[in-house]
Amino acid sequence: MIQISISIFQKGGPVMWPLLLTSLASLSVVFERMLFILRERRSRKSSSIENILSSVEQGNIAQAIAQGEGSSDFVVRTLVYGLKHREKSFSNALLQAANQELRRFSQGLTVLDTAITLAPLLGLLGTVTGMIRAFSLLGGKELEAPTIITGGIAEALIATAFGLAIAILALIPFNYLNARVEEARHELEDASTHLELLLRKPDRRLS
Repeated sequence: MIQISISIFQKGGPVMWPLLLTSLASLSVVFERMLFILRERRSRKSSSIENILSSVEQGNIAQAIAQGEGSSDFVVRTLVYGLKHREKSFSNALLQAANQELRRFSQGLTVLDTAITLAPLLGLLGTVTGMIRAFSLLGGKELEAPTIITGGIAEALIATAFGLAIAILALIPFNYLNARVEEARHELEDASTHLELLLRKPDRRLS
């Protein structure tokens, strides 16, 4: 099985090497991002968010900050950062903290996006070079050996198939990870809006 795979890879031509690097880069990003999502889900503490909002509603800002200090929950960290900087610019502080958290969720997505676009193009390049190789043999002495021409066509088809496979397989986790980014964005927006509404009450704004 391994020998067959190596043989197919070799028949794909030189463009198979950059395709292989593209696939390895995509696989590495997917693996790291899945571990990241798993860690983030395990660190979520919805009770901490409720406790912070409850303390703010009661007017005890110091207690709210203490309850969220050192939390591993990204929403809690955002709320605490906003509360600590509420007297300067609460909205800007929340926005800055939220953007920092969302950047953590978005890491590596550019690599996947590039792979989805690059892999089919590399496959197309393999198609072109394979067809050039095949048609360059027409009219030559090598025409007596049909396998040489069909080998160039096979090279083109293998590279194209490999490039499309990489793009398809990278697209699925890319969409999944983008959905997790949007999910995190909505959670941050909901919690931040709730907290901001509580702080707008005159008796709690500067407590």
